Amino acid sequence: MGATTSLDCIGIIAGNGIYPITFIRAARGAGVTKLVMAAFTGETNAELAQDVEAMEWFRVGQLSRMIKFFKAQGVKHTVMVGQIAPRNLFDLRPDFRTLLMMAKLKQRNAESLFGGIANEMAKDGIELLPATTFLEDLMPQAGHVAGPQPKKRRWEDAQYGFSIAKESSRLDIGQTVVVKNGTVLAVEAFEGTNEAVKRGGALGRGGATMVKVSKPNQDMRFDVPVVGPDTIRTAAAAGVDLIAVEAGKTLVLARDEVDKLCHNLKVSLLAVA
Repeated sequence: MGATTSLDCIGIIAGNGIYPITFIRAARGAGVTKLVMAAFTGETNAELAQDVEAMEWFRVGQLSRMIKFFKAQGVKHTVMVGQIAPRNLFDLRPDFRTLLMMAKLKQRNAESLFGGIANEMAKDGIELLPATTFLEDLMPQAGHVAGPQPKKRRWEDAQYGFSIAKESSRLDIGQTVVVKNGTVLAVEAFEGTNEAVKRGGALGRGGATMVKVSKPNQDMRFDVPVVGPDTIRTAAAAGVDLIAVEAGKTLVLARDEVDKLCHNLKVSLLAVA
């Protein structure tokens, strides 16, 4: 397909989960007529090909090829939606351009890698938009969001976990913690959110609280906190019956399903300011 104006055409850098299809539906609702997807082996759902005008498969680290693909499709704006598993970010098979980019990085973490990718795309006239583009109404404000209304003590655990998670995210360790009765049971690191929740839930033996926050000075173009049905299922299975997220900074995907799961599995979902 030929090039279109940038307002009608958006490139999608698609990871795993339901985030990509959520973005696609919101973009269509906003009038975007051409969606061009960069998909990643072992991450992106292949069925998304039917929902976009163009799709090409890449390995993580094929930056030159991805930029060339977007330029050929007339893409001037892109979004990063969906997770790339941490092991894949650090199991790069980088092309020459990626190697040059990585050589300039002082630290090698998800934020610095994504920031480097954004800078490289900008050199070719491709702007990385906030990952919340078209999805602003999916970020709940402070208060009770779904599931049972928790007792005062659990709100106190949520606030305590919030302060700990803010500090661990400031140190770039992780954005999720699990607490119970004022004790930290688990802090997310390289293993990712789900594994941290399973570990903390096992130590808590029921009645634990998971708190997920944004980083201080969060770059909303990538790594935005997300909660969806899988989060609720993972938490419930681990014995975590309260999830607190940062108000106005966290996307709640598949809200109807999340509401139903919270009700059925007796998991409280709060947004904390």
